Amino acid sequence: MKRFGNLFLVSLLSGATTLGAYKLLFDSDLIHSKSIVTVAPENYSRNVGLGAEAIDFTEAADKTVHTVVHVKNVSYRTTTNPMLEFFYGFGGGQQQQEQVGTGSGVIISEDGYIVTNNHVVKDASDIEITLNNKKTYKAKLIGTDIKMDIAVLKIDTNEKLPYSVFADSDNVKVGEWVLAVGNPYNLTSTVTAGIVSAKARNLDTNGIQSFIQTDAAVNPGNSGGALVNTHGELIGINTMISSQTGSYVGYSFAVPSNITRKIIQDIMEFGNVQRGILGVEGSELNGSASKELGIKETLGFYIKKTTKNSGAEKAGLQTGDIIIKLDNQNISTFAELSGYVNTKRPDDKVLVTFIRKEKTMTTTVTLSKISVSSTEFKGLELENITAADKKKFRVDYGVKIKELNNERLNVYANDLKGGIILSIGNTKITDIESASKIFSNIDEKETVQIEMMTANGQIIRLIL
Repeated sequence: MKRFGNLFLVSLLSGATTLGAYKLLFDSDLIHSKSIVTVAPENYSRNVGLGAEAIDFTEAADKTVHTVVHVKNVSYRTTTNPMLEFFYGFGGGQQQQEQVGTGSGVIISEDGYIVTNNHVVKDASDIEITLNNKKTYKAKLIGTDIKMDIAVLKIDTNEKLPYSVFADSDNVKVGEWVLAVGNPYNLTSTVTAGIVSAKARNLDTNGIQSFIQTDAAVNPGNSGGALVNTHGELIGINTMISSQTGSYVGYSFAVPSNITRKIIQDIMEFGNVQRGILGVEGSELNGSASKELGIKETLGFYIKKTTKNSGAEKAGLQTGDIIIKLDNQNISTFAELSGYVNTKRPDDKVLVTFIRKEKTMTTTVTLSKISVSSTEFKGLELENITAADKKKFRVDYGVKIKELNNERLNVYANDLKGGIILSIGNTKITDIESASKIFSNIDEKETVQIEMMTANGQIIRLIL
């Protein structure tokens, strides 16, 4: 009887635990019901220490292949035939030429929201989506983020679609097994396996850098496809390969799921990406940089300058401080710093751990809004260009000269003030953020070449 009583008690406790877990799961679903992004549970296990032959990839592949779609981009380019222009006059030789691009995408909600690369749908007049079951739909472009090469699409369907859930990419480990799933050239979904080769990889291509690097084979048609863990949970969106031939040569890169998820939520809630900044300029440390600066630390982000009126300046950060942690995320490179900040929004608070004169300290920084930030370089006060500037100058990148504080340039003030700087030392300037990064690596006494468009639209080059 006593044994029966103990058995009954164990059964009762097990049942209560199951009911509690069931309630927690569905209560959690209710909390996230307003978001189109579904987040995977945090407590998943890894297949640590297992070779590929000991891991069953079939479950993850089966979960993912039905959520990955083929994306067809149709655009039209106007071409001119000089001979027809001669016979029929201006406009008579113009023809519309259809151009077709393809890539992959990932369904992220049962009602048809899809995430892909911005370059897959860039300049598209029509976008067509083909599911893994061969059904096709016209897609609408909801929004894009050029910096991180992410775009959100929507298809209308009466059926509930299979979709991918987002894992926490901060928990991804180097050496972890992953699958790259794409739908290239409308061949239905294809799967390749590999490991995570590196995290927070900085490719230095003017965008925000914090990619997951993998050796899973990814080719151009797989752009916009899914990078998933062995549970089939999304940890990244495959975005590029590094190759001189355009074909896979051993490694590829994905936008981490945490950054992707934040971009999607911003686009859905605000219509654009809300990007905050710490308000620091500087560089990551290494052996040679630390020796030159005369400091012991070789890991972290060294602050050379804080942006005026930024959250960093208001929180007391100063030149010479070394940032080693943001919240619970260790920081040893610029890519790790920018990657973490780009999962946050303006006015979010971040706990910054830093070293000052060999003492570890902490402060809370409220992130500034990047659109209101500015910087100064060699007496030129610079700011981001607006939509009106882009239209006026017919450019989609650059920084605007707000004020001149350089007496040597006062004679050219009428041309320079209000002009757009396009490149510095042959490096394209996309915005204040990329400009600040370049400035931090240039000594004020160093001579550099600047290419710019004057206020009257003339392209000139200056040596400063």
